[in-house]
Amino acid sequence: MKITIEYSNKKQIPIKIVSAKYKNNYIVELVFSDNSKKAVRFGSFLKKSIHPLIRSYLKEDRFKKFHIDSGNIVWGKNWDLVFPIEQLYSGKIV
Repeated sequence: MKITIEYSNKKQIPIKIVSAKYKNNYIVELVFSDNSKKAVRFGSFLKKSIHPLIRSYLKEDRFKKFHIDSGNIVWGKNWDLVFPIEQLYSGKIV
C-alpha cells in the first residue's frame, strides 16, 4: 500500500518523509512531503520486541541516530530499523 497525493492533473506523487526531529521518550516528529506532521511513538514497539537488534535501539543515544534516506526514516547503515510509510503517516507503529 502506498500513500499518494493526487493533483488535479491526475498525477500521483508518493508521500515521503522530508524531516524528522527527536522529541523525547522515543517520540519522533515527522514532516511529510504534503506538509503534514505526526508525532510517532516508537517506545512501545521497541519494548515489545524480543529481537536483540531491535531492542538495542532502546538505548536512547542509539535511537536518536536516525536519518532520512529515500523518503524513509531509518536507523543503522544497513537500514537495521525501518517502518512502512503508511504506519508512520497514520502515527501508529504496529
